[in-house]
Order: sequence, then C-alpha cells, then structure tokens
Amino acid sequence: MAGKNILIVDDEVGIRELLSEILYDEGYSVHLAENAAQARQFRSRQQPDLVLLDIWMPDTDGVSLLKEWVADGLLTMPVIMMSGHGTIETAVEATRIGAVDFLEKPVALQKLLTTVAKAIKQDFQKRLPESTAAAVESGVTEGGATTLPLDLPLREARENFERLYFEHHIRKEHGNITHIADKVGLERTHLHRKLKQLGIRVGKKEADPSTE
Repeated sequence: MAGKNILIVDDEVGIRELLSEILYDEGYSVHLAENAAQARQFRSRQQPDLVLLDIWMPDTDGVSLLKEWVADGLLTMPVIMMSGHGTIETAVEATRIGAVDFLEKPVALQKLLTTVAKAIKQDFQKRLPESTAAAVESGVTEGGATTLPLDLPLREARENFERLYFEHHIRKEHGNITHIADKVGLERTHLHRKLKQLGIRVGKKEADPSTE
C-alpha cells in the first residue's frame, strides 16, 4: 500500500503529527487538514485513497462533513472516523452514512495500521472492476480471464454483477437517481428498491422519498 495518499482531518495538532509520522514511516503519502474547511479544499482538488476523519471539530463536525460528501457525490474514497469520545450510536450512524470503520482515540499503533490497510485494500478491490468495465459486457478481459468470478452459484454471481453494474452507474452519474434510472432503464421507485436490496447506499439528497 506504499505510496497511497491519506488525508488526516483533525483539529488537534498533536494527533495530526503523530498519525502523520506513523503513516509516513509505513510508506504512505500523508496530507493534513486541521478542520472541515481545509478538508473540503483538499477534496475539491484531488481524491485521496483514504481519509482519517475526526468527529469532534470546532467548525463542522466530521459526521456533517461526511454527509456533505455523500450528498455532493464526493464520497468516492474510504473514510475512517476517529473520536476520543466515541459511542456505539455515533459509530453506527457514521457507518450508516458511508464510513468504512471507526477508531477510538488514543489510537493503538497496530490497530491504526491494520484498519488503514484493510480499508484501502477493500476500496481498491471494490473499484477495480470499473477499470475493466468494457470487459464486463463480454465477460472476459483481453487476456481471456473472467472481470467476475464464475465459480459461484448463479444467484450469487448475478447479484455480484448487478452490484458492480449499479455501482458503476452511480459513480458515473455522481449519485443522481434520475440520471441513473434513465441510463439503466428502470423506474425510480424500482431502482431505489433494487439498490436497497443489493445493500447499495445512495446519498439522502438523491434518494426517492416516495419509497421511504
């Protein structure tokens, strides 16, 4: 995972410096933001491979920033929430919104490294099929290897394909349900129901309220 870009968002300079030193020593490229405003500016310029996001910050809290990224179609990277006053309710809420994990401060060294590596690896694997999206239509890559595993029961293989298919169009249309529905040829209500069935989250801003 060396060379991956990690954005650390935390208003405590000591935490930023400590996490930065640890991750830098592991070969990561580290960027720092001391508040939500700086995090927004960084995200507007580039997409990091991972964000470590503190929940309690003076200007805008981490959960609110996470919601903003979801609504604006910018949550295209894994986000790990951090807090020194974490509760189960907060962790569950952050995960429901789109965070991939939760770290409680003070963060143990091994826990940090394990969680970061796992999040980056999982997100890479999830996004990998998009780079071979054209090959999905014929079912094989140029080398003849299959984009999807074929040694699965038919139902499971079909669900995997559908999940990749809809995630591709969600990214392509930046989470806009109306545009996605037009592209895939489904009514919005049917599309929304299908996404929920596949466990795919879409920002509240784009969700169809008539199906709630």
